[in-house]
Amino acid sequence: MNLNLKCKQYIDYNKMTDDEIIEFAQDGDEVALEYLIRKYRNFVKIKSRSYFLIGADREDIVQEGMIGLYKAIRDYKVEELASFRAFAELCVTRQIITAIKTATRLKHQPLNSYISLNKPIFSEDSDRTLLDVLKGSKLSNPEELFITYEAYEVLETSIKEMLSELELQVLMEYLKGKSYQDIAASLDRHVKSVDNALQRIKRKLEEFLEKNDI
Repeated sequence: MNLNLKCKQYIDYNKMTDDEIIEFAQDGDEVALEYLIRKYRNFVKIKSRSYFLIGADREDIVQEGMIGLYKAIRDYKVEELASFRAFAELCVTRQIITAIKTATRLKHQPLNSYISLNKPIFSEDSDRTLLDVLKGSKLSNPEELFITYEAYEVLETSIKEMLSELELQVLMEYLKGKSYQDIAASLDRHVKSVDNALQRIKRKLEEFLEKNDI
């Protein structure tokens, strides 16, 4: 057995930085590669939760993310990039979104039905979107967040059911692009009442998306 290969088997990667391990992996050390893949698998799973493909299992999205992680390990340049984690996040996100966009170009395939939550809800004339309501939420993503058309229709219907009359009125006014002050004047409410209603709306929407794995 090659002495160098034998020695590599006893390297304690837990005591090494990602940059050091990546250099081993890029030199062909499969143990180092597997270590990085295991280390960042949960990270990829968390990133994958923000996306949905109709006709695909959740694990399919994760697998696309893992491909992105592999590409990050392969292409990362230690001397040029500040953080492997940030580079990996970019590669994982790009890989997932590319897979979604590729699926939309495949005619007659069930994977081509997705919609961005940046689409105005209830009316195409709305100045704001669902992501505007959820701004700052852990469910929001720097990239576009995609769900299916079917899930979007369910969401629109459920919003009307889960919100109180006041909350629905506030949401509709907010989506028109009105300020808190304008909404308060329009509904004859205090600005604080409008703010409280929007906070409740945000919480209910987040809970709905999480509960329904959207």
